[in-house]
Amino acid sequence: MIRDITLGQYYQADSVIHRLDPRVKLVATIGFIISLFVVDSWVGYVAAALFLACMIKLSKVPFSYMVKGMRAIVFILMITVVFNLFLTPGEPLVSVWKLTITKEGLRIAVMMAVRLSFLIVGSSLMTLTTTPNSLTDGMEKLMKPLKYVKVPVHEIAMMMSIALRFIPILLEETDKIMKAQIARGADFESGNLIKKAKAMVPLLVPLFISAFRRANDLAMAMEARCYRGGEHRTKMKPLCYRAADRAAYGVLLAYFAGCVAIRIWL
Repeated sequence: MIRDITLGQYYQADSVIHRLDPRVKLVATIGFIISLFVVDSWVGYVAAALFLACMIKLSKVPFSYMVKGMRAIVFILMITVVFNLFLTPGEPLVSVWKLTITKEGLRIAVMMAVRLSFLIVGSSLMTLTTTPNSLTDGMEKLMKPLKYVKVPVHEIAMMMSIALRFIPILLEETDKIMKAQIARGADFESGNLIKKAKAMVPLLVPLFISAFRRANDLAMAMEARCYRGGEHRTKMKPLCYRAADRAAYGVLLAYFAGCVAIRIWL
């Protein structure tokens, strides 16, 4: 399960999506997430699915790799579906004891599951095709106007970059600790929910200690190198838009306009 988490990891490939400017991918991801909340019909979700499928195809990231990353959010999906299924008032379809499944609840539950799945896959696609350094540069460049209102743009981008870098490291550390605990007789699978939660304590304690130690080492390393934030810092590879980036903005604009049109007309 730990190995299945793909958010924050980078997949090396030579594709059109990989070569796009990170600012384009950040804006596209935000635009795609907004579009998922703009559409409210199956036609809109089919359009979003086609758009996402085309982007995955162009990125050359294996579809099986993207699906594998969905396994980590199955529990969240189940909770979302169950809550919407049984707690949404409307026309009754099936009654089980004191719980009633309504027509409106079934529709909202399915749509929420699809929306959440697309949201996770779309976000994962951005991190899989963009290195943490490029994401940092893109976020800092996009948020540059906020500097005029005294927002620490570089520090925010740096924190996001460090967080993304720490995700695969902590996942690997969790996997090692889990295997070590299993070798000592720990059982993370059997038992009810309370027993499983208690079994996670021997895993979480060393994981938190390791995370704090790594954070402290990183802070000391940055201080030893006289790191003082983004003031007067230059870039080794300055970002600049190319023809492919402008074309990507055009495709994104056309997709978003289509989603708005579907929302208005359907």
